[in-house]
Amino acid sequence: MEGDLTVRPGLQPPWWLDEADGLDDGGSAPPLEGDAAADVCIVGGGFTGLWTALALRAREPAARVVLLEAERCGAGPSGRNGGFLHGYWASVAETRGMFGAAGAVALARAGEKIIPAVRALGADVWLREGGMLMVSTAPTQDRAIDKAVTAAEQLGASEQAVPLDREQLAERISSSVFRRGVFWPEGATVQPARLVSALRRAVADAGIALHEGTRATGISSGVVTTARGRVRADAIVVAVNAAATGWRPVRRHVTNFGSYVVLTEPVPELLAEIGWTGGEAIVDGRMFLHYFRTTQDGRVLMGSGTGPIGFGGRVDARFTTDAATAARAERGLRRLLPGLSSARIERAWGGPIDVSADHLPFFGTVAGTSIHYGLGYSGHGVGPSWLGGQILASLATGRDDEWTQLPLATRRVPTLPPEPLKRLGGGLVRAAIIAREEAEEEGRRAGLGVRAVAAIPRVLRMQIGTR
Repeated sequence: MEGDLTVRPGLQPPWWLDEADGLDDGGSAPPLEGDAAADVCIVGGGFTGLWTALALRAREPAARVVLLEAERCGAGPSGRNGGFLHGYWASVAETRGMFGAAGAVALARAGEKIIPAVRALGADVWLREGGMLMVSTAPTQDRAIDKAVTAAEQLGASEQAVPLDREQLAERISSSVFRRGVFWPEGATVQPARLVSALRRAVADAGIALHEGTRATGISSGVVTTARGRVRADAIVVAVNAAATGWRPVRRHVTNFGSYVVLTEPVPELLAEIGWTGGEAIVDGRMFLHYFRTTQDGRVLMGSGTGPIGFGGRVDARFTTDAATAARAERGLRRLLPGLSSARIERAWGGPIDVSADHLPFFGTVAGTSIHYGLGYSGHGVGPSWLGGQILASLATGRDDEWTQLPLATRRVPTLPPEPLKRLGGGLVRAAIIAREEAEEEGRRAGLGVRAVAAIPRVLRMQIGTR
């Protein structure tokens, strides 16, 4: 599985972090020392925590807000992801079945505010609003294209999902394996570490007390304890995403998957040859999808959501050093974009993604407390974390408004099996789905046993994979 891997993951940090290094001139924020008091204490300095802090300041300008980050803001998944920025028009085929037409449209309309919010930061985050494509690379993937187009049409929003035949798709990006696709105008890409830096600066400018290098060692109603201090707060927001999957209040609703990417050297001339100059973010129609995009300096990032499943909420080396998943990402690059065959891989890295039981983030409050939480982005968190910030800020200030009424905050989240069944069963189904999808891409039919196991999620109406 690792024979065609050019660069092993885990040897270097994510390229995003290196490229953005030095954008914050003030250095690290000081760790918490001693006791502090706050109206709201936020635990977690990734996208969700930072957006929540800014949303709180907008709602309650005089509120005392303290934000605690275990390492440095963006050191976790917020600095490791693919940088896809969009809302939920690309998901209406799924959300309509969960929430009905009205709920799906309400969520999609709320998500339309994400890109303008990033634009309003006024920072150079490499924002490129090129829309998003889903491409089919095997006959079985055509269904995903058809579902997306049909759902938008039936919701009266056909302009949000534009079907593309092979020739129309080739006008945007040429590949011998692309059959057809769908284009979502609502889509952009960013440099995620630059976005973290912009949010971090905005938080500091807003007068919010930020403490980095401050890991929360205990959370109880009204108190967050750290190694060298504690924060007493009227409300607490837990925004640590993948690190929360073992936390008792949420652990039966979420698990961790590994997601890995490879990044090429700058190849603007090759991108021009295949016509990929519009900056579109792209995914394929697999359940364990490939996702790929270009960068401002002409690199190509290819990701694979086929990584290992966590156990008991542990975030360990399997999420940063799994060479087999990085190899699948590189094979995906070579297969999906043969015009980039000469592009050299410069870096590979991975990270955990918190996958909920229905593949949508969820937000709520621990019963009988003022502890609020949000997680479960399922590989789609850069944009929805802004929605999460609005929801959590409203929950923390006791509001019942347009944000707390979104399905992300009101639905009943399905329950996953307990450990070790969650890990063992999920691992078995994951392996079968990967084997089936690889067979389909090679034009052959997987064995009966593989097909039977891979069909379990559909039979049980469960969500498995990264779609």
